[in-house]
Amino acid sequence: MDTNHTLTGIARRINSRKRTFLYTKTVLLAIGMLRRQIESSLQRDDFFMGLAIEEAEKGYRLAEVPVGAVVVGADGQILSRAHNKPITSNDPTAHAEILAIRSAATGTGNYRLPETVLYVTLEPCSMCVGAMIHARLRRLVFGARDPRSGAAGSLLDLTRVSCLNHRIDVTGGVLAESCAEILRRFFRERRG
Repeated sequence: MDTNHTLTGIARRINSRKRTFLYTKTVLLAIGMLRRQIESSLQRDDFFMGLAIEEAEKGYRLAEVPVGAVVVGADGQILSRAHNKPITSNDPTAHAEILAIRSAATGTGNYRLPETVLYVTLEPCSMCVGAMIHARLRRLVFGARDPRSGAAGSLLDLTRVSCLNHRIDVTGGVLAESCAEILRRFFRERRG
């Protein structure tokens, strides 16, 4: 038996095992980093949804349907906050999402809001999703689903319509119970 041939075979097997080990280690490190990023993203979503809930409470105190919204820039900076005001402003378009988008666009000096995230306590209607598409928001995060007029997956999904020139990533159900509770309380009191 040729000693060089045997040593070469052993060296190949060792190198193959090293590559497998390094590959496995790299994959495990990547999984760990991804897990931390997901946990960080979930914490960030909860934080900003909490701010949207604060906005919804402001609307509640004004006897408006308690929906709140927050627009956040790519760097995590809050660009705007708003709550529903169609009754107090006599404006049927004064939904929290529309007001937050308008304010963020004014504040940035650009009608396009790429790389921004909109947090809203209730799944948006078709008007609001349309505004998000026109503003080119990157992501929508909502709390409670709206089976009657939700246009981000419940009744229909305008965020992924293939004939439109922009798609929005959607995460639903963030702090859903807290978001739904303020709405239930509001309507329970109104129906008395």
